[in-house]
Amino acid sequence: MNQLISQATFGDNYVTFYQTLQEIESLNATKKQYQRSHFILEDIKAALELLELSVDEELLQEAQTNLTQLQQELETVEIQQLMSDPCDQKGAFLTITAEVGSIDAQDWAAMLLQLYHRWAVNHNQKVYLDIVEESAGDLGGFKYATLEITGRYAYGLLKSEQGTHRVIRISPFSSNSKRHTCFASVEVSPILDESIDFEIPEKDLEITSLKYSGRGGQNANKTETGMRVVHIPTGISVISNNERSQMQNKEKALAILKSKLFAMPTAGYAYALAQNVQQVEAIQPRLIQSLSNKLIREYILHPYTKVKDLRTNVETPAATEVLDGKIDLFIKAYLQQLNHTTSVGKEALDNFK
Repeated sequence: MNQLISQATFGDNYVTFYQTLQEIESLNATKKQYQRSHFILEDIKAALELLELSVDEELLQEAQTNLTQLQQELETVEIQQLMSDPCDQKGAFLTITAEVGSIDAQDWAAMLLQLYHRWAVNHNQKVYLDIVEESAGDLGGFKYATLEITGRYAYGLLKSEQGTHRVIRISPFSSNSKRHTCFASVEVSPILDESIDFEIPEKDLEITSLKYSGRGGQNANKTETGMRVVHIPTGISVISNNERSQMQNKEKALAILKSKLFAMPTAGYAYALAQNVQQVEAIQPRLIQSLSNKLIREYILHPYTKVKDLRTNVETPAATEVLDGKIDLFIKAYLQQLNHTTSVGKEALDNFK
């Protein structure tokens, strides 16, 4: 493939060119992953041979540390093997929206924002995270925020998070310390690149500028650089106000919109089959049944702690760890079940979704 892309005429078709570059990058990453695991395994073997000759507590500890690292590497590979969608290796846009009119939900949205930020920071792969779009809540928290997470398999892993997340806790805004239930939805779509090329007709777009509506501070003096882009046929609205110019914010908003439209018949596979949607232009508002509206996970923080995924029935009492970004147990279970239901057939997949 390196020889192929070095040909003078190969770049004429930039879609094929970028697809090939991505495949080369994926193969190189797999090769490095294998080499890393192989070297760790060889170190463990060498340590065991020495330990058979004499007891060495320091060497034993080193071997145990290497074994733990190797187990983590294998866990990563196992999860990657469950992702076969061409978009799974791409980055992701992740949008969190608080339940309308609820201060508690805005605070809960901010907690989810922190969860995914910590997941990105703590995860094995290098992930760059940026707040693309935000709308500050009334008393802290967020009404909505969009994160741009770039890194290999970011979309494939985080697509498990798409849906509504419910929390049951003592409200920090309640004077009588009663339990309160609130909701926030998470929407995930892949970051598209030059290998996926489609244009949205101008007649289907409504593009307007808006004033900055953030929390103040260093952003308080922002001029009218924020842009809102609405896709008229579907009613999907995207705001970008984090870039330096209107042009950059417009480009970012369009990128997020394309990502969401593209994800409807891909990540929303069951929805697309059920509605027989084949083309982006064919999507109509009455047909949209957003996957982000489906309740997928419950977080109980009082009077006891438990987090349960309602699709896979995987649960853990370690709510604090989950809120600290440790959600791989839910991701793996989702991908295993999705892989199984895909092989079983459409009906099972529809029920699962």
